[in-house]
Amino acid sequence: MPERIFGLVVIGDEILSGKRRDAHFARIAELMAARGLRLAWVNYLGDDRKQLADTFRRSLAAGDVVFSCGGIGNTPDDHTRQAAADALNVPLCLSLDAKAALEQRFVIELKGVLSPQHALLGTFPSGAKLIPNPVNRVPGFMIREHYFVPGFPEMAHPMLEWVLETFYRDCFHQQPRVEKAFILTGEMAYESALLDLMETVVATWPALRLFSLPALTRPGHRQLELGVEGEAEKVDAAMDFIRQAVEKRGIAWRWRDA
Repeated sequence: MPERIFGLVVIGDEILSGKRRDAHFARIAELMAARGLRLAWVNYLGDDRKQLADTFRRSLAAGDVVFSCGGIGNTPDDHTRQAAADALNVPLCLSLDAKAALEQRFVIELKGVLSPQHALLGTFPSGAKLIPNPVNRVPGFMIREHYFVPGFPEMAHPMLEWVLETFYRDCFHQQPRVEKAFILTGEMAYESALLDLMETVVATWPALRLFSLPALTRPGHRQLELGVEGEAEKVDAAMDFIRQAVEKRGIAWRWRDA
């Protein structure tokens, strides 16, 4: 099965303004890592209908699997459902399945009525299907491998875990991957001095992901974490090549703790 590209969209003016901290990225990355998956990209967007629609058009055209958190409530600043419909060029309509779930919540459980405001919570782009919400029964929606859930982490995360378990089990742990790295220290332990080495590694092992993370441990003291991630045998070969190269250059190294 070809490797899928997973993306995450976190929506909300309050995130961009700093009023609230994002609680989604770290947890969703953790849920995916436990299944041998990883996010390829993350977008943080405000409650702007056009910007959201443009983003979804691009991800739909790319064929990515996209998790979208936030903006599917029924207040005037929630634009995600309308943006998704715009991107898909389809109308919004009240889902009959969503209506049944909302009636269970607001009419049967809460002894109320299904108001137009409540019905808006089940109004999705035409053709969308439901993502069950284990917290309060108010569903999210999915269409063309785009999965839209509320901004509340306690709802969003179990809903997206359900998506992963229901639709993407065939993608779990497809290729066992490992990550190894050296900590390089000394006057030559900086990225510019090792660009040629990095370029050789990338050219020789294109299937690996190379990373370099520079740091100043204290004024005048450089440190560089240099490593690769991917198939174990190739990782070992690349790391042995890096070790020999840095030793020839007189650069001190040690293995990074796991």
